[in-house]
Amino acid sequence: MTQQSYRLGDHGPAVAQIRDHLALLGLLDSEPAERTSSEWDAPFDQAVERAVRAFQQQRGLIADGIVGLSTWRQLDGARWSLGDRVLRYGTRHMQHGDDVAALQNRLHDLGFDPGRIDGIFGPDTERGLKELQRNLGIPADGLCGPVTFRSLDQLARTVVGGEPHRIREAERLHHRGPGLAGKVIVIDPGHGGPDAGICANGLSEADIVADLASRIEGRLGAVGVTAFLTRGTNPDTPAASEAERAAFANDVNADLVISIHTDGHDSRRAQGVATFYYGSSRTPATHSVIGETFADLVQREIVARTDLLDGHSDAKTWDMLQRTRMPAVRIDVGYLTHPGDAARLAEPALRDTIAGAVVVALQQLYQPTTDLRSNVVQLPTAVS
Repeated sequence: MTQQSYRLGDHGPAVAQIRDHLALLGLLDSEPAERTSSEWDAPFDQAVERAVRAFQQQRGLIADGIVGLSTWRQLDGARWSLGDRVLRYGTRHMQHGDDVAALQNRLHDLGFDPGRIDGIFGPDTERGLKELQRNLGIPADGLCGPVTFRSLDQLARTVVGGEPHRIREAERLHHRGPGLAGKVIVIDPGHGGPDAGICANGLSEADIVADLASRIEGRLGAVGVTAFLTRGTNPDTPAASEAERAAFANDVNADLVISIHTDGHDSRRAQGVATFYYGSSRTPATHSVIGETFADLVQREIVARTDLLDGHSDAKTWDMLQRTRMPAVRIDVGYLTHPGDAARLAEPALRDTIAGAVVVALQQLYQPTTDLRSNVVQLPTAVS
């Protein structure tokens, strides 16, 4: 992509690529309704916008009809099926796509751990593939090429039903031990630097979430947690991208990531708190079980302790949730565009209450009353 985003009214070669990908997925007719002087000067018209929104809805993205970097990556990755290209791990530019997710699913089904099924060919996927290759007696080079494809085609699935990713993610949680002491938590206050995020009713998103992150960090430090913030408060320091913040969490080998935002909407009636975890309704097996559990716990604790409207928990495939190798949860603590939410978030006492609710949810996550490796996760009773 030659610019950050493409939207209704744009023209050019990149829009032509977007149209081609959408047509390949059956979401758009290959011929644009508006003819132009060059086949590469394709229009981003209303049909493209509708198709983009449909794709975003399928993939757990924000359905705004705008092709930004996240939507482009997923749109580009959706054109690959397993066997279309050789898959390998690259330290600088990791391959991503539906074919990678299909390989990860096969490895899971065959009993080899590729890490999270996220469609990104990272080091965990390479290790799982090499282990499979060793067991098959073929060169364990970590390349998924013709030899490995043929071997996979000859293998029947050894797992029918069940959710091996649930078991493995829960095992990692149990392996880290009970309680919060000694855990590494990355706290990600959204935006920052010159990017203030949503600004409304006299408040800025960057300031509100920075204050919340600081309050959570202080509480976690008091119970023996090593907490890292993904940004400081210097207004002149450019904010890192979500992919860069996810890479930071991976580098410090965090146990969990908590990303904090506020929301905004053209309608002043939109309000409430919501939480998000990695997952997609299109592929139910592709989701973070621990992330979902923690998102539910956070949502319940905040709603129980405040008067913020319950916006529930939902699965999304945003970069911060997808690119972290550990469970990650995003908390949208209210709408700054809603006068009531904004007035409440301006109160230090409410921000303190929300910070306490997040820490209680963490304590419950690491001291669950039921085994997260089972097929049904029952959450602990809310603390009043």
